Amino acid sequence: MQLIDDVADRVAIEVLKLVEETGNADIVEDIKKVIGTSSQTLEEAYMTAIRVRRAEKRALELIGQLRDQQG
Repeated sequence: MQLIDDVADRVAIEVLKLVEETGNADIVEDIKKVIGTSSQTLEEAYMTAIRVRRAEKRALELIGQLRDQQG
């Protein structure tokens, strides 16, 4: 369902921003637990969004490094 993916991604983006600001990676799990008490489907979509956003960040960082190497 598109709504679940949209909500999960929006929450994941905000959580990852907060993790970056605070350095507290436990926030991801704290939010997961809160979401999971209400909706297992949203919890799964949230964790998928977290993994996708983290992978996206790593990929973009690598692309930037490769561009820098090319001069």
